[in-house]
Amino acid sequence: MSTPSSRPSYAAVLRVPHARRTFAAALVGRLSYGTVSLALMLSLTRSTGSYAVAGLVMALFGATSVFLSPYRASLVDRHGPRRALLPMALLYAALLCVLAEACRRPGTPEAVLAVTAALAGACTPPVGPTMRAVWARLLPDRALLQRAYSLDGVAEELLFVSGPLLVGALVAVAPPVAGVVLSAVLVAAGTLAFVTSPMTAAPGPDGRQKNDGPAPEGRAEGRAEGQVRALLQPVVVAAAVGVSVSAVDLLVVAYAGERDLGGGAVAWVLAALSAGSAVGGLVNGAVAWSSPTRARLPFFAAGLGLCLVAAGLAPGLGTLVPAVMCAGLFVAPALTTAYLIADEGAAPGFRVRAGAWCNTAVNAGGSAGAAAVGLLVERLPLPVCFAVSGAVAAAAALVPGHRRGGPARRAGLISRRRSRASRPSRPSRQRLPSRASRRSRVSGRP
Repeated sequence: MSTPSSRPSYAAVLRVPHARRTFAAALVGRLSYGTVSLALMLSLTRSTGSYAVAGLVMALFGATSVFLSPYRASLVDRHGPRRALLPMALLYAALLCVLAEACRRPGTPEAVLAVTAALAGACTPPVGPTMRAVWARLLPDRALLQRAYSLDGVAEELLFVSGPLLVGALVAVAPPVAGVVLSAVLVAAGTLAFVTSPMTAAPGPDGRQKNDGPAPEGRAEGRAEGQVRALLQPVVVAAAVGVSVSAVDLLVVAYAGERDLGGGAVAWVLAALSAGSAVGGLVNGAVAWSSPTRARLPFFAAGLGLCLVAAGLAPGLGTLVPAVMCAGLFVAPALTTAYLIADEGAAPGFRVRAGAWCNTAVNAGGSAGAAAVGLLVERLPLPVCFAVSGAVAAAAALVPGHRRGGPARRAGLISRRRSRASRPSRPSRQRLPSRASRRSRVSGRP
């Protein structure tokens, strides 16, 4: 599946002009997403004294953040990071500060907390999808882009591990609302540094398409259909990965509870999952794959599913840890490859939205997986629950991949062949079409 051909290094990605500054700024902004959930949950719990109210407010915060993500990404695609991303980040940070102040005051009405949290979630800036769109725009070499996406995915994985640890250290010396304020400062400062980088303002090779008028109805519908078909495989696999990973979090807790292993065992198993994901992401970026991305994605999804089935059969902690680590080896590669496919199939001016759809799928899958496994774990044996979570990932491997415009191109090619076959013969002195026009006919492009 791979070839020993030379590959650009991860250092080559960071040697791209302004890449280190831009990437570091994006990571500072995205660290906010690793800190805000725990900090906000602790603040709400202390303020309201009710886990039910805190859970409801967090659900509203997460729902508006996840399901409005494609719309926010479309604003970035349409207006650019500086004009769209920065106002979103500043408004999001301001609403987090308002929410922190509301949590600091005991007796704040629950409706105020819920509405403020929902508004804050609706303004969450899509820093991750925008960073990946910047990588794709400035790195036309697909091998170098795969390295960049792998590095990006591993860094994001580490952020979501270190974020809660940072909040834990902070709340040891300050109230939980300090963690919410910290999240606001991180996203505002990181986004400001990100959008002011020359890398985000550099013109991309695809640029903005000129709009010479409304597209014909049939052509517009064909483009929309091709875009949806191209995104189907990566979005479904990303959602399945979200379901499976969130299921593991809960199933490991149940596994440790059944065997009286304690919370330390849970931490070790989940750390093994994150470590496996980081290693898998780095290895995936380092391999010179000879197979196309759409062929590799089902392999990663199926590998994750099979490892989770095996984890359910683990007789003890000593076998569960390596089984979960093996499952983690496929998580980052699956998500990185899904982002690559989404970018490959994205039309000009759609890159941030394409990545945001994958992000939305992962987050929505995570929420659905946690809810579904929470119901199953009380009704089915744990090995069966592990098998069900693995089956979700394995089933996603069966989703076929489609290139954007593939069917339309084939249809155009067939129709042209038929039309040429039905034409009467022409005099031999007719001038042959140029090489450029022959290429245009074969590709099926107008």
